[in-house]
Amino acid sequence: MNGFSLDPSVLRDILRHAKPLGHNEKPDNLNLGFGFIYYGVVRALQPKHIVVIGSGYGFSVVCLALGVRDNGTGKLSFIDPSYSLLKDGPFKTVGGTAYWSDPVRVQSHFELFRVADIVRHFKMRSDEFFTTYDDFRLPPIDLAFIDGSHAYDDVKYDFTAVLGRSHKNTYIFLHDTNLYVREALHHAGVKRWMGLIKRDEKAFEVVNFPFSSGVALVRVLEPRAWKEFH
Repeated sequence: MNGFSLDPSVLRDILRHAKPLGHNEKPDNLNLGFGFIYYGVVRALQPKHIVVIGSGYGFSVVCLALGVRDNGTGKLSFIDPSYSLLKDGPFKTVGGTAYWSDPVRVQSHFELFRVADIVRHFKMRSDEFFTTYDDFRLPPIDLAFIDGSHAYDDVKYDFTAVLGRSHKNTYIFLHDTNLYVREALHHAGVKRWMGLIKRDEKAFEVVNFPFSSGVALVRVLEPRAWKEFH
């Protein structure tokens, strides 16, 4: 049944258990920051298939999935290999927590928000996911959220891989567009990638929110543009 999930108790649970990291949130007054944008975009667009690449504790996944639940239709594919900074090292992850290693824990985490039937977790890298996309019999992507490896080449791969499964008017979130120090040290390339695609106004429309860690929303005008980036 359609409804509205974001009552105060749910907001507290999101902030406490989904632990937003750099989404312009303000826990003291139950402000989800960009989380309200994620939820609102889902309610407005009513996507049938959402793909999320990477999440520390599931903040973006939960906000998007709650929009799906309140719409009454749609599914979300969540891709995260559950790397740990301590176990796998800084070359594979920055800030990884291995939060998604135990399937039982993953299930109970999303059950807390009543979205376990909406979210399907793929414990793999994004390149493994996209090379086997057809095997999973997944539909085209209507909305994506990219927050995996922030290395420029990996952001480029994730974005173009999403484009390869997209259509006109697919929307793509790029998280962490405002990491100035890491961008300067080439520890991140989200902002550089955003700057590149912004130049092609025939293929993409881009709106950036440069607050906290920053997030951009990209509208795909010409999905075949992905071929130019291979």
